[in-house]
Amino acid sequence: MSFDRSVKIAPSILAADFSNFGEEIRCVEAQGADWIHVDVMDGHFVPNITFGPSTCSSIRPHILTVMDVHLMIAPVDPYIEAFAESGADIITAHVEAGPHIHRTLQSIRANGVKAGVALNPGTPASAVADILDITDLVCVMTVNPGFGGQSFIPLEDKVAELRSMIGDRPIHIEIDGGVTAQTAPSLVRAGADVLVAGSAVFKGGSVSNPSPYGANIREIRAAVS
Repeated sequence: MSFDRSVKIAPSILAADFSNFGEEIRCVEAQGADWIHVDVMDGHFVPNITFGPSTCSSIRPHILTVMDVHLMIAPVDPYIEAFAESGADIITAHVEAGPHIHRTLQSIRANGVKAGVALNPGTPASAVADILDITDLVCVMTVNPGFGGQSFIPLEDKVAELRSMIGDRPIHIEIDGGVTAQTAPSLVRAGADVLVAGSAVFKGGSVSNPSPYGANIREIRAAVS
């Protein structure tokens, strides 16, 4: 992965057809997705259960762009190697998921994967101030993690604070939760460059009719350009 600050749209497969992930991924990439976002939930750290390393391994051959794996699990460290071996390009862990986020990020990088750190809505930007030098991505949750389709929590001030803290470091700021063409512009102005969108991308389309995916992606992209 090369680094650039252009705005990237990362559809979350949490909103895709679970029975046809391969084709859904191929369709959404063909329609303009920049990354594919995989929300991993354990029913413990968050109140939902989704995918594990085996699912990630199964969908990896279908992803031609970037496989962005967001671990909403606790503990995290015992599973890093398995998700790295599944083909993740980026693995993001929550700062709230354990006592040693610095060690977690070191482990992700030691497994040859870009390291991300996620912040829940109630966690301040200052929580990552001392780990930015070993971080490739900061994910700002703009919903409480656990389910797709939730209402957006406006956290532009947190994004702007992170943008200032990051300075010229090659670190992405990702937004996850409630991203639409209406909510995205202020987030990008504040400094975000990766927009995770589930319902907003997949609404109205299907593998037999993927053109709405492209229309939805273009609408978000146009809103922030």
